[in-house]
Amino acid sequence: MNSKHLQQRRLFLKRFMQYSLLGISGFSVPIIEEFVEKAQAQTKPSGINTNVVRMGYQTSGDIVRIKGVLEPRLKALGVSVEWAPFPAGPQLLEAMNAGRVDIGSVGETPPIFAQAAGAQLVYIAGRKPSKGEGSALIVRQDSPFRRVADLKGQKVIFQKGSASHYLLLRALQEAGLKFSDIQAVSLTPAEARDAFLQKKIDAWVTWDPFYAFVQKNAGARTIRNAARIATQGGFYLSRREFAIKNPGVVKVVLEEIDKLGRWAEANPTEIVKILAPELKLEPSLLEVVVRRRTYSLRKLTPSIINEQQRIADAFSQEKVIPQKIDIKQALLTPQQYAAITPARLVSQR
Repeated sequence: MNSKHLQQRRLFLKRFMQYSLLGISGFSVPIIEEFVEKAQAQTKPSGINTNVVRMGYQTSGDIVRIKGVLEPRLKALGVSVEWAPFPAGPQLLEAMNAGRVDIGSVGETPPIFAQAAGAQLVYIAGRKPSKGEGSALIVRQDSPFRRVADLKGQKVIFQKGSASHYLLLRALQEAGLKFSDIQAVSLTPAEARDAFLQKKIDAWVTWDPFYAFVQKNAGARTIRNAARIATQGGFYLSRREFAIKNPGVVKVVLEEIDKLGRWAEANPTEIVKILAPELKLEPSLLEVVVRRRTYSLRKLTPSIINEQQRIADAFSQEKVIPQKIDIKQALLTPQQYAAITPARLVSQR
């Protein structure tokens, strides 16, 4: 449809609505609104069946939201962007399952817990894994605990269902302990940070920037970081219905995220400047955080899915989740992935 015809259609719809509201038409307002929405939908490109995409982000720092890279491209397609903050991945995916968020980024563990709870979510892309230096099991400097094995019978604070949950599980296994050997206490990162600073807790499993903050300001001592454990990276997920109905939107979102991510990894000094006013942390601390993070995407491959299944099996074997799950049930079809995967990722193995 050319621009002249499009303008004529919009003018007609505008006048039609005006006349109807004045009582000239016998149609009801809801019927007219439905008519207008259908007419407007016909003007959208293929693969775009929404007027808005609701993005969830974690308050530990999301450069995609801060830089505003999604809005210009999606606006040109008639789609606006709404952002909702969450303290951690489990809360983000809970909102997604409730239909309040369409797309969001989390670690490897939250999708497993969400699927175990019956959430209708799908993996849409992987995140490049870090070296595991930005997450750790820590204690206060004067704590008597020196090794993971020392934590048997002790309270350990973490965010249930987050990447910290998996780090704790694996660290305990390395030390010959079961998850039931500790007193597990779940707190959000911000709640745990305050408790740690007030010396109300001894052991805490957390991630940056909270980890870097207490290292610098509270003399936190690291017992075990996530090196050789956090090899999976995180994921971007979507509501299944949204991804299937809006592959055009999902692809644009992933393209812009990956493009910004590659730029971020090549320009860490700029990322520090971007995050400083958002997180209200000094640049020297943020330099540590940025150095330990990764930002670009990677394609979902069979090896990544197999590793995610292995992690899920570890949780079910420890009876942390109620039953064994099949990660493949949270995937799209090959044809659906072809419609949403950015060109740069397609050639990845």
